[in-house]
Amino acid sequence: MSETTLAPAEPLSSAPVSPASSSPRPTLRTIVPADPWFTVRLIGFGVFAVAYVIWFIEKGLIIDRISVGISVLIFIVIGHLGRPLRRWAWLVFDCLCYSVMWFCYEESRGWADRAGFELQVQAPRNIDRFLFFGHDPNVVLQRHFYDARTIHWYDKVASATYFTHFIFPVIAIAVLWVSSHREWARFMKRFASLLIVACAMFVILPTAPPWMADKRFHVIDHLARHTGRGFSSLGLKGFVNSWQSALDWGNAVAAMPSLHSAFALFVPAFFLPRIKPIWLKAVVLCFPVVMLTSLVYFGEHWVIDGLVGWMLVGLSFLFWGWFERRQLRVRASRARTFLGVAA
Repeated sequence: MSETTLAPAEPLSSAPVSPASSSPRPTLRTIVPADPWFTVRLIGFGVFAVAYVIWFIEKGLIIDRISVGISVLIFIVIGHLGRPLRRWAWLVFDCLCYSVMWFCYEESRGWADRAGFELQVQAPRNIDRFLFFGHDPNVVLQRHFYDARTIHWYDKVASATYFTHFIFPVIAIAVLWVSSHREWARFMKRFASLLIVACAMFVILPTAPPWMADKRFHVIDHLARHTGRGFSSLGLKGFVNSWQSALDWGNAVAAMPSLHSAFALFVPAFFLPRIKPIWLKAVVLCFPVVMLTSLVYFGEHWVIDGLVGWMLVGLSFLFWGWFERRQLRVRASRARTFLGVAA
């Protein structure tokens, strides 16, 4: 048997290795410089969150616009630490717009009492009766579920849901303000449009809520106004009213539309495209339904108030979605025209 000798394997390539090919591939950390203020902002957000929770537990929920505005401003200032002066200039401008929006909203609610338009009492009740085949949904829910002697688990859920109205929209505005000015602008265009239409309706269509329709006008069966009962049973205080007593911004006949219902749909709807699982989208969209059910159960709103609030949210999103798509088409057309001329 003849012996076979194997030649030694040659290297795959004898070409010299360039220094560039041996250097590590660039990463995001090497391309984007490190932000030395990131840790400072992160610690600031943590301190702010702890302080807010302690205040909330010890003193109550902040709802008046001045205190809310101060809280939002502190949060946003923390988020702008270490930012360039241009970002601070935008912050000042945005704060002015934000303040003007809420001031006009609060003042317009007070104008409703002095505008002289007819107060709607029986009309919303009649619409609800038509929708529910002659029944008053407020009365039906309280007869089946309300017990003056016992606070049930659903009372706590309903109260907690009701009070999220004073927290979730503000959190969404503040977080978007810090994280993405573009997304904040998209959010605020829709939000301000909703408030403008709601303010106009508060003035020209003042509407008595169900509890007032019972206690003052006696056009509906007795209703208990027990909104904060479940909230208190959780060991939490109600509201902080340090500024509220000095401001004549309240309007008890601003039931139509229900901004509680509108905001409960608005915030989830804005973030819904970012949620991928279908089941999670369905869970998120249950929240506005729970909110409206809670409002009707508490006697704070008619069902039609919530439905109109949802409708206004839908119209706001439809309008601005159309407007933004149109703007994109216009800009794309201008870009094509420019490139064509340049060629």
